Amino acid sequence: MNYFSSDFKLGILGGGQLGKMMLYETRKWDVFTKVLDASADAPSRMSCNEFVLGSLLDFDTVYNFGKDVDILTIEIENVNLDALEKLEDEGVKVYPQPNALRIIQNKAKQKLFYVDNNIPTADFQRFAYLSEIEDSIGNGGLKFPFVWKVAQFGYDGQGVKVVRSLADLEGLPTGECIAETMVPFKNELAVIVSRNAEGEIKTYPVVEMEFHPEANQVEYVICPARIDDKVADKARALALKVADKIGLTGLLAVEMFQTEDDEILVNEVAPRPHNSGHYSIEASYTNQFEQHIRSILGLPLGNTDSKVAGVMVNLVGAEGHTGNVVYKNINEILAMEGVTPHIYGKAQTRPFRKMGHVTIVNSDLNKARAIAEKVKETIQVISK
Repeated sequence: MNYFSSDFKLGILGGGQLGKMMLYETRKWDVFTKVLDASADAPSRMSCNEFVLGSLLDFDTVYNFGKDVDILTIEIENVNLDALEKLEDEGVKVYPQPNALRIIQNKAKQKLFYVDNNIPTADFQRFAYLSEIEDSIGNGGLKFPFVWKVAQFGYDGQGVKVVRSLADLEGLPTGECIAETMVPFKNELAVIVSRNAEGEIKTYPVVEMEFHPEANQVEYVICPARIDDKVADKARALALKVADKIGLTGLLAVEMFQTEDDEILVNEVAPRPHNSGHYSIEASYTNQFEQHIRSILGLPLGNTDSKVAGVMVNLVGAEGHTGNVVYKNINEILAMEGVTPHIYGKAQTRPFRKMGHVTIVNSDLNKARAIAEKVKETIQVISK
């Protein structure tokens, strides 16, 4: 099929920042795109060829949108899967496949999938209601501390909480959830796996993630991860196993823990371009967004090697600031060596909202990390 400068139409469910960065690549290749999002102010609205306003969770909206495209993909996994399954049955190519999204969309199902396929992961218990956790604590079946995770619709650190006492359960959603054993770990790692429609598969280098202690959001992504080569090889092999078992077409970001004894445990996965791969726009031969487009179109996969060391800093809304956004001191970071800011196009900031990211590249990883620290200390995402 001729995808370029033709009447081919690529549909994207979700118009957030991941969609916007995906559209950089479709613009580069003149691939016609149609985007569905529930917000009239979605970051992708200006970059696509056609924008449709509507709910990603409404069956009719997603189904009717999908009937008008040749290939349908996502930038967020919280979409109506019944509609995607019907579209797939009717011959629309849906990547990643709905059966893979069924596994991933619900964290309880995702964890059970790991157990069924002998994929190492932290021990957990599944609960239909939050009240069952309280009962389990009362009868000694569950002990503090543990990590509570909502089964569905969690994102960017929302829906995850360390529980050290009954008081920590107050105010949490009352529905399906999991309670996970806290794992003592050295590092949080991630590997992005790309798999095209022809079955070709590649991994990106292992990255290291440093998290904000309160918001449970990634603050820094460091590539390559500062780990032993044997540990990196183990992480990439495990990511490939997960991708093989799930069997999706597109990108799969596999988040992992490196334990104190250098075992690798899968934490969770995302079936799309991912925050842990943003560094690749500046630092890799083929960035993750181009690779996703290559994957779903069945094109040869690009080179996943890094050209240079890269560190990514997330730009999130400052505490105490809600309203029209101002990127204070952005001129100062632009004067720093190897710095490229990405602004997502969200007019309104609020505490911890992802508003952009900054990538720092350098031939010396330690220098890149030091400059990243300066960037973090300098720029502020505030309101007017």
